[in-house]
Amino acid sequence: MFLAITNTPRDYAWGSTTAISTLLGRRPSGRPEAELWLGAHPGSPSVVVNPAVVDGADTLADWFAAEPDRALGRGRSELPFLLKVLAADAPLSIQAHPTPEQARAGFAAENEAGVPIDSPTRNYKDPFPKPEIIVALSETFDALCGFRTLDETLTDIDRLDGGSGRLAPLRVLVETSLETTLARLFDGSDESSRIVADVSELARGVEGPSASISTVADLASRYPGDPGVVISLLLNHVTLRRGEALFLPAGNVHAYLGGLGVELMAPSDNVLRGGLTPKHVDVPALLEVLEFAPLPVPYLRPVETARGVERFDPTGVGFALLRVDAGGTGAVVQIGGPSIMLVTEGEVQVKGQDGVIRLATGESAFVTPDEVRLAVTGGGTLYVATPA
Repeated sequence: MFLAITNTPRDYAWGSTTAISTLLGRRPSGRPEAELWLGAHPGSPSVVVNPAVVDGADTLADWFAAEPDRALGRGRSELPFLLKVLAADAPLSIQAHPTPEQARAGFAAENEAGVPIDSPTRNYKDPFPKPEIIVALSETFDALCGFRTLDETLTDIDRLDGGSGRLAPLRVLVETSLETTLARLFDGSDESSRIVADVSELARGVEGPSASISTVADLASRYPGDPGVVISLLLNHVTLRRGEALFLPAGNVHAYLGGLGVELMAPSDNVLRGGLTPKHVDVPALLEVLEFAPLPVPYLRPVETARGVERFDPTGVGFALLRVDAGGTGAVVQIGGPSIMLVTEGEVQVKGQDGVIRLATGESAFVTPDEVRLAVTGGGTLYVATPA
């Protein structure tokens, strides 16, 4: 069975005022629209368009609460993933997510300490990890992800310095270790404040800057005095083209800078932030979860599993994202359980064993667990989030 679903975009300050409304074919609200959540997460469960067909379940959370035997894993009556449309018109915070073991330990420790679950200083809102996939829908999607090599960082530091010697303290610091560098940048000392100020000032004067230095200059104008400005210099800068994807596992420090994308993640709220945000930053907790080894850009390449069907499938996360282009011949999609479908371009018809649904650009639907094989026709692009 298919249930048409919808939701109200979340109006975080970094969101675009037009990208999500354009995708949905709606009039812009006039406010930033940052994320459209599609799933059963209690923070913003999808609304069932016609609840009468499912005994009055107004949201997917209601549906799963009424059908607890249909939940998959995690010990909760909800989907094992959350699908989002993410529209960034300004940078998100520098952040990382915990491993399953770190999430369980952190959640238990904060419970034992009596930190309220809704406290703004709480790090662990649940005992689960939050690996995530992002696929670019816009022509380009910019992000920072993972620490780059020492040589790459030092090259940009020297270019910023321009022989002035002002960044000698930063160069010495970076040559110690990444962990020491981050701890020092957040220590609030006069030296760390001066490093941030000097990097910010010098970045504005570089002619023909690299992408990393351009990012530093932009962040410095948005977040003056924030250590995240300098931290961005330590990270890989990547520009995804439409249809390209990243996979951000536990420990990978990252920040989305701008663009429209489809994001698929575990349904967790555990975020350890490292700057570029007015929200809570817990430096010791962040340092505990970070992977400090230099990492290549974590591109996620899809695998063609059938004609017109590509599968983004990270190992061991419990979910996968399918991209379906039915073209003129149609496509057959195998799914692994209750799924979410979203059309990002054109129009498709999806037929299962228990019904048919037509979806146009921006429309989405929930696929109940009794469906295992979908026949897709039409001229659109369909994304399907499904258990792996």
